[in-house]
Amino acid sequence: MAKAIMVQGTTSNAGKSLVTAGLCRIFRQNGYRVAPFKSQNMALNSFITRESLEMGRAQVMQAEAAGVEPSVRMNPILLKPTGDTGSQVIVNGEVLGNMSAADYFAYKHNLVPHILRAYESLSREYDIIVIEGAGSPAEINLKSGDIVNMGMARMAKSPVLLVGDIDRGGVFASLYGTVKLLEPEEQTYIKALIINKFRGDAALLTPGLSMLEELVHIPTAGIVPYLHLDIDDEDSLSPRLSAKTRPALLDIAVIHIPRISNFTDFSALERYDGVGIRYVASPSELGAPDLILLPGTKNTMEDLLWMRQNGLEASILKLHAQGVPIIGICGGYQMLGTVISDPYATEHGGTVRGMGLLPAQTVFEQEKTRTRVDGTVGRLDGFFAPLSGTSFSGYEIHMGVTQVNGAAFSALTGGTRPIDGAVQGAVLGSYVHGLFDSGTLAQELVRLLLRSRGLSMETSAQITLEDYKNQQYDTLADALRASLDMELIDRVLQEGIA
Repeated sequence: MAKAIMVQGTTSNAGKSLVTAGLCRIFRQNGYRVAPFKSQNMALNSFITRESLEMGRAQVMQAEAAGVEPSVRMNPILLKPTGDTGSQVIVNGEVLGNMSAADYFAYKHNLVPHILRAYESLSREYDIIVIEGAGSPAEINLKSGDIVNMGMARMAKSPVLLVGDIDRGGVFASLYGTVKLLEPEEQTYIKALIINKFRGDAALLTPGLSMLEELVHIPTAGIVPYLHLDIDDEDSLSPRLSAKTRPALLDIAVIHIPRISNFTDFSALERYDGVGIRYVASPSELGAPDLILLPGTKNTMEDLLWMRQNGLEASILKLHAQGVPIIGICGGYQMLGTVISDPYATEHGGTVRGMGLLPAQTVFEQEKTRTRVDGTVGRLDGFFAPLSGTSFSGYEIHMGVTQVNGAAFSALTGGTRPIDGAVQGAVLGSYVHGLFDSGTLAQELVRLLLRSRGLSMETSAQITLEDYKNQQYDTLADALRASLDMELIDRVLQEGIA
């Protein structure tokens, strides 16, 4: 059976996912078979495995760092928020149903057998399991029946590394407070503390570290600097969504809708020289981009109404009339059609008028489409004609079925459904997430956009996306090796829970 080590945090976005990925990479470099694990993940960024099962993208990223194929066993429970007080509950990659927060809290103990089966299955195949917690283990109102922090540590008999985010301020208080709010028995699971996202001279922290260690009797494993890495982010707390892009030859605006999902779809475009991606949430931010991207969403109808109410829809339609191209992915594709109907109240209920830019009508059904796809773009007319014949691959996750009364976007190779999107003039829609990650489509799109500006494309992306990601994971591992006491962490791993 595998040895386990767990990464918990004092708060959401403390850096648990990144530290987990870095440890996965380090252990892989050291010759171990290693897998990530998170019993319960709440995020709108998800992925479809080769078995057509849905899991959180954070564990996909960690699996890539570990050099292994993503498996739904690495994230047996995925919660996809449908609003402020409820989520779609996905168990072992398949939809269980929608639940309110209160209903899920009362139900979740039933999911423990699923968690244990997934964890034990991985444990039989790998040497090390690096487990990630969620939020903070010190949420005392939620500790009853916990299945993702100390509850998971108990199930796996795993020692814990506790990560605090110094960039937010108050890191000593948050580390001390988190430890002291735990039960005495739970405190024994925490074997080392990590301070994350530090900027400045680490020597200035030495007095504070000594005092903290005396107070909690737990050693510090290291101080991780603020790392500027291009690694897929998990959710809406991502700094990517609020970062201000530097001036670039191509200005691409992604509409930051309230329930944005799978915004990682667009990260691959930034590999190309001269491409700038920025996220906009108001008409005043939109400006005059070279391309508008409408992303996926967990609630297409409500996010479309939000754009309609705050003026973004009108601004987008005005830019479209001026010839600015638009691409919609998944929910964004549905918005671009003429009508969206939800007869089963899957999301919003009723019928909503679409933006009217594509000859497509969407009806939400009760069953979710989950599939991996490989495609070749068919013959296109209009602005996107140069994309004809390009290749792509990705995956689909959607509840809606869309009827296209016009030109299809692509023909799937090896698939049974010939249509996965639509195109009309300078507007294109597709259900495929990861559309720009591989194949030739992304490069030809960048070339097309440059040509529309009277510019030429001197070079393509310097390396493949896979190689680029591996460079980032290696850089992360190097940074953790340089800043953490890996001898202490190895000892914690080997000794486990004494």
